[in-house]
Amino acid sequence: MDNSRIYRMKLSGVYPHYIAKAEKKGRTKEEVDAIICWLTGYDQESLQKQLDEKNDFETFFAQAPAMHPNRSKITGVICGYRVEDIEDDIVQKVRYLDKLIDELAKGKKMEKILRA
Repeated sequence: MDNSRIYRMKLSGVYPHYIAKAEKKGRTKEEVDAIICWLTGYDQESLQKQLDEKNDFETFFAQAPAMHPNRSKITGVICGYRVEDIEDDIVQKVRYLDKLIDELAKGKKMEKILRA
């Protein structure tokens, strides 16, 4: 599979879709941001900087302060693939994020989403 398309996707292009998906189900932008910050170690200011700079996912994850150690607890299927079995590091991180946003939209409590 050619993953270069995923590498080049801009976080700023996908981010509004994450928010729309969450808000359509009664969740908030703040919850989306909390999920992204939990997974990557960014704070609100540095996340906004990444969005403003229109960085692609490869750059976004390469510059992430610290990927959360509990990310390995994120399991399940997203886009037809088990996230825990994805071998490409960047693609797996993108799918982790997709999975967490899906869980938010499905009404899961934040404590469960953040593997607390």
